[in-house]
Amino acid sequence: MTDSTLASSDSRTDASDAPTTAVLFDIDGTLVDSNYAHVDAWSKAFADIGHPVDSWRIHEAIGEDSTLLLSGLLGDEVAEARGDEAKERHSAHYLPHGDTDLHVFPRATELLDELTRRGHRVVLATSAPEEELAVLRDLLDVEGALWAVTSSEDAETAKPDPGIVQGALDKAGVDAAQAVMVGDAVWDMEAAGRAGVTCVGVRSGGTSAASLTEAGAVEVWDDVAALLEGLDGSVVGRLS
Repeated sequence: MTDSTLASSDSRTDASDAPTTAVLFDIDGTLVDSNYAHVDAWSKAFADIGHPVDSWRIHEAIGEDSTLLLSGLLGDEVAEARGDEAKERHSAHYLPHGDTDLHVFPRATELLDELTRRGHRVVLATSAPEEELAVLRDLLDVEGALWAVTSSEDAETAKPDPGIVQGALDKAGVDAAQAVMVGDAVWDMEAAGRAGVTCVGVRSGGTSAASLTEAGAVEVWDDVAALLEGLDGSVVGRLS
């Protein structure tokens, strides 16, 4: 994928025959099996700076705004002093996973294509840095099904702050009542809820159905393949 392709497909402006509904998707742990690669990268990054953290604690924080993640796992003082270095080390350890360890979840692209066929605007609602986002988009290879994509450039603070979700709504040109979000983390549920968007959870990122429901999911599926299989009975399939 070239840089020009990335830039040109961030959002569409042609509104002819435009649908009036949108389905917003988180990527990591929802469409791409990448959460455990993030856990591995953060674990190595924390070890690099001399502040190791147990993997289960890191996993609980995956998907949260990185500043909040660092403060929660390292404490405010260490996060302030070493946070930027930890982020750099995380990227250095994570990006090589794109060539070997990351894969798109089964039927993820089929789900996006089907939602586009039904007339919904499909938006990738992520705060991933541009370099990581490029890797994920290359893996997904669904540019034709996407109405828009957000990134870390679209909000000052990532989930659970609603900024990314609101940015996705703005790019889709719809109100919160006209959208549903699909995500794998409690941070997705909380961000969507704060933006007034109905949220559907998937367990593929490693978070339990109970935790997703408690955070605001109106329904929880094992993964996007299960959601596609049961689409007509889901709030996503009933969106109109």
